Order: sequence, then structure tokens, then C-alpha cells
Amino acid sequence: MNELLLVFPDPAPPLLAQTLDLSGVRWKSVGNAAIAMQYEPVDGWTGAVVCADDDPEGAFTLCRTLRKGDSRVESILLLITGAQLHDLEHREDLFDDFCLTPFHPKELEARLRHLMFRAGRAGSPEVASYGELVLNFETYQAGVSGKPLDLTYMEYELLKFFVTHPGKVFTREQLLSRVWGYEYYGGARTVDVHVRRLRAKLGEENANLIQTVRSVGYRFGQSRWPAAGGTARDA
Repeated sequence: MNELLLVFPDPAPPLLAQTLDLSGVRWKSVGNAAIAMQYEPVDGWTGAVVCADDDPEGAFTLCRTLRKGDSRVESILLLITGAQLHDLEHREDLFDDFCLTPFHPKELEARLRHLMFRAGRAGSPEVASYGELVLNFETYQAGVSGKPLDLTYMEYELLKFFVTHPGKVFTREQLLSRVWGYEYYGGARTVDVHVRRLRAKLGEENANLIQTVRSVGYRFGQSRWPAAGGTARDA
């Protein structure tokens, strides 16, 4: 990774700084939006990792500036606490992906790779499909009917899990364990938020690929058995 990543705040939290250094990422931390604009590279920032746990107002102000200003930022990854999840529903236009802190370094590294792929990197394709939906496992890309889907890292991971397990019903707790991979601080609400966003991005024609099984959880695609009237689309 040779691109320059923007990091907020300054100094960067120790674990974040260590993870970035060990990942080989070139990064620069800033304390506010003005400094970010001052040190912006000629080609723009490849992406931004913005910590919103200690200074949420400063973090969201920076995100707003990066989104609405002249700065060119490929992707914004927001680091937040579980208690801040409710703040995201009204600010979804300010970031591309979010990760709960404290984070596991391996998870953050995977998300950073996703940021770089959003910036135009590619790899040897390994794909899976369901109908008109296609996922490329190497480039973290997905598309429907030849049109690309703009997914966050965890939206992609959840969709990937669904596509590779069609017709099966999973509880929210099972999805948290299988997709997020550990005891996730966000709880079952995190699954509902990601499902809602996935449905919106899949569009009206494909949103019903993810079905709600009442009192149980979610199912992707068609079951082997005839429907018994126990499903609904809304989360």
C-alpha cells in the first residue's frame, strides 16, 4: 500500500497507529479539517480513517468537510463505539464504512484493503453468483445485472455470506458470530442496520433476495421448501 491515508485525530490512537504501520500504510494524522486541507496530496487522499469515539463532533465535522469540500477522498472509514451506533442513521452520507472500537487489528487491516480496492486496485478474480448478482472475492466488488454496487466492507461480507449460504435461515446472533466473527458490541441491531442498507443498495427489484423470517432471522434467496406465509421483507 503506497497511497497516503488521512487519519484523525492527531496524535492517532496508539493501536491504530501500530496497526497502520504494521500494514505498511503511509498515513498522516491531522487534528482538524483545516490541517487536512493544508496537507492534502496532489492526487488527493486515498482514504480516511476517522476516530469518532473521543471527539465525535470534530470527527463528523471533518467527514462533512471531506464530503462537501474540494478535497478528493476515495473512502472514509469511521471508528466508533457501540454506544454511538444510533448516531449513524442520520449521518450515513458522511462515511462509506464504519468499524466498532476497540477493534481487532486483523479486521482493520481487512477494511483497509477494502479502502484500497475502492481506490482502484484489482486482483485475480474469484467469483460467486446468485441470479444476476455477482461477487468478486478478490476485489471486494459486487454487481447486479452488470451494474456495480457501492458496498461497505461489512455490507460486502454479509452479502458474501448470504450468497454462499442461499436458502438457509440464520438468526441475528448466528450472523453476528459467522460474519463479524466475534462477540460484537453492536448487538443484533447491527445486523438489522446492515440488512436495511443492503436492501436499499440492491434496489427494489432485488431487495426481496434478503427475506425476514419472523421471530427467527433472515434468509437469502429461495428455500427448498414452499413458503408457509412466515416471511416479510421489512426488517
